[in-house]
Amino acid sequence: MTGNAVVVGGGIGGLAAAIGLRRIGWTATVLERSCELGEIGAGMSQSPNALRALAELGVADAARAAGVPFPGIFNLRVPSGGHIARALPGTTGPLLGFHRADLHRVLLDAVPAGWVRTGAQVSAVRQDGDEVVVGWGAEELRADLAVAADGVHSTVRRLLWPEARDPRFWGNTVWRGIAHADGVDAAMTLGRGRYFLAMPVGRGRVYWALGARADRPGVRYDDELAEVRRRVQGWHDPIPRLLEATAPEAVLHHDITDLDPLSGYVRGRVVLLGDAAHAMHPDMAQGAAQSLEDAVVLAAALAESGDDIPAALARYDERRRPRTQTIVRQARAKGLGSTSGNAVGYHLRTTALRLVPSSRWPALAAKALAPVWDWTPPPLPR
Repeated sequence: MTGNAVVVGGGIGGLAAAIGLRRIGWTATVLERSCELGEIGAGMSQSPNALRALAELGVADAARAAGVPFPGIFNLRVPSGGHIARALPGTTGPLLGFHRADLHRVLLDAVPAGWVRTGAQVSAVRQDGDEVVVGWGAEELRADLAVAADGVHSTVRRLLWPEARDPRFWGNTVWRGIAHADGVDAAMTLGRGRYFLAMPVGRGRVYWALGARADRPGVRYDDELAEVRRRVQGWHDPIPRLLEATAPEAVLHHDITDLDPLSGYVRGRVVLLGDAAHAMHPDMAQGAAQSLEDAVVLAAALAESGDDIPAALARYDERRRPRTQTIVRQARAKGLGSTSGNAVGYHLRTTALRLVPSSRWPALAAKALAPVWDWTPPPLPR
């Protein structure tokens, strides 16, 4: 069957969904609420499962050209500068680091011209027989399917899943920025109650992030960059240099939230995808990765089911909900553990990590993350 869809949201998940639909012969209209299309954010890493999803969508070569090998998970330090683990020479690791805008552009370039409409703030979604009607402003579209990829604060989820709880804050907050600096190695610095990530993303840019505990959500500072400096005062180089090379007005500060498990990702002919379905902590680098997986599985389910769209959506829900909700729980636990302020726990954790030879880190990481990283996408029509 060939069909037509409305995709709500023009971020990474929404564009991936549109590409997947195109590959199975569907057409789609992507509705993006922002007046200018682009990706808000700074940096991200993509793991092997995400790269396989990008390959199935036909954009792997372009994505690899835009990314930078990221060995930071093997390069662990403490605030004084000492190494807990050190990436061995020649070790690149299985991850690629991206500026979010670069990966977004790779996906946007693969979406047919004219499929994306900006300035479209969706305000209504309703079922009408074998169609779904999506409205924004004075306009509306009818389609065989609506894909809600409109993020953690999804309008579509609020309209059609009224029983769903609001995104939950668990006590973590994060600052993010892009510094223009050369000669910076990828690394993760583990402090007590906070961590600092440095990840080169190409063209002389380094993405950095400071994750920390927060007593309550919504606390903001007149000078966010100054607050970051205060929290990492005395930490090793190149952290001070990265902050010095960051424009103060470009620092992003977000509280981290995730979603409690939903009973289903489908209502009629409306399906949730990405953060709209399973927003998660960023500590396993799986937020965007799971939206890419969603896009491939949705397209494959539609291709397998022919004219039976409800059966396809049921198959999508069955395949995606258990996996994504498990990863939400795992990412939450990892995120809360990484910002624990307990002195004894921090000492035990860093001591245990130091006991592992650096040469064993790649194999241990691959084994520990195999349930996530070893995912294989269903094949899409070529």
